[in-house]
Amino acid sequence: MLSKSSKHNVLNFSGGVGGAKLALGLSRVLPSNQLSVVANTADDFDHFGLHISPDLDTLMYTLGEVNNRELGWGLDSETWNMLENLGQLGGETWFQLGDRDMATHLLRSQYLREGLLLSEATSKLCKRLGVTHEILPMTDHRVRTKVQTKKEMLEFQEYFVRQRCVPVITDIHFDGIEDALPQGCFEKRLKDPDLSALIIGPSNPFVSVDPIIKIPGIRSLMIDSDAPVIAVSPIIGGDAVKGPAAKMMRELNMSVSCSAIAEYYGDLLNGFVIDERDAQSAEKIRNSGLKVLVTPTLMRTIDDRIRLATEILNFSLTIY
Repeated sequence: MLSKSSKHNVLNFSGGVGGAKLALGLSRVLPSNQLSVVANTADDFDHFGLHISPDLDTLMYTLGEVNNRELGWGLDSETWNMLENLGQLGGETWFQLGDRDMATHLLRSQYLREGLLLSEATSKLCKRLGVTHEILPMTDHRVRTKVQTKKEMLEFQEYFVRQRCVPVITDIHFDGIEDALPQGCFEKRLKDPDLSALIIGPSNPFVSVDPIIKIPGIRSLMIDSDAPVIAVSPIIGGDAVKGPAAKMMRELNMSVSCSAIAEYYGDLLNGFVIDERDAQSAEKIRNSGLKVLVTPTLMRTIDDRIRLATEILNFSLTIY
C-alpha cells in the first residue's frame, strides 16, 4: 500500500518496453497531477516521409491501455495489410508499421508539418488516446542516436530493427544533443521545489536513458535537485529482460551485472532498485553510498507493475 505520509510529485524517465511498464504502474498509483513521464526521443527517425517516435508511441499506447500486451509495443488488434502490400510493390518492410499504428504517424507528421512542436503534437495525440498523465518528449529539438560498430556507423533503427542488434558496437553517439534544449515542461518539472522523486525506469542506460540525461544541463539539475534520484536496474540475474543492454555491456567491456549499472550512473543516483535474484550485490552497491531496494522487479502482470511502482514510491520516502 502506498504511504500516505507524504504527497508525491514524481518525474519518471522512460524508454523502451520496460520503462513503459513501470510508467503504467506509476500511473495506476498516482493521480495525473502527481506524475509526469519524460520519454527518450533519440530513437525517432523519418521513414517514408513520416516522423516515427517509437518510445513516445510505446508510452502513449501503454498508458492509453491500447498497446499490444504480448509484444509490449504497437497497438492491440493490429493488422498488417499496408505492410504486406508495400512489400508486394517492392517497398522496404523491415520496420513494422501496422495499419492502426500508421494513423498515429500520419497525424503526428501532419502536426509537425503544420508547425507544431513535437511536445504539442504528443499532447494532442495523448488526448485522443485518453492518456491523462503527462507524457513529455525529452526535447523538441532533433537528437538522433547513432551506433558505431566495428564496420560502420549505423542509425539506431538500422542497428536495432533492421540488423537486429547483431553488429558489435564500439561507441554510441547522439547527433544534435549539444544544441538540444530540454523540453520546456520537462525543465520546469525538474526545477520544481516540490518534486518528491526522480525515477529512472528499467530502461537501457546507454540508448534510452543517456539521451535524456546528456541533454546539456539535465544531469546537473538532477544532481542538484532536493528530490532523490532512483534507478531500477534493467539487468536481472546477469542478463537483460529485453533488448540489447547486456550485449552492449559485454561489447563495451563492462560486466553484465546490476552493480555495473549502478556504477555507470555514478553520482547521479541516491537510490537503486535491484531484483531479489541479485540480492548478493546489494552490499557492494550500498558500500558505494547508495540506498538499495531489493524486490522482484520482473513485471509480467499489471499487478507486478503496480506493486513495484508502490514499493519504489515508498522507498523514495526513506532516502532523505
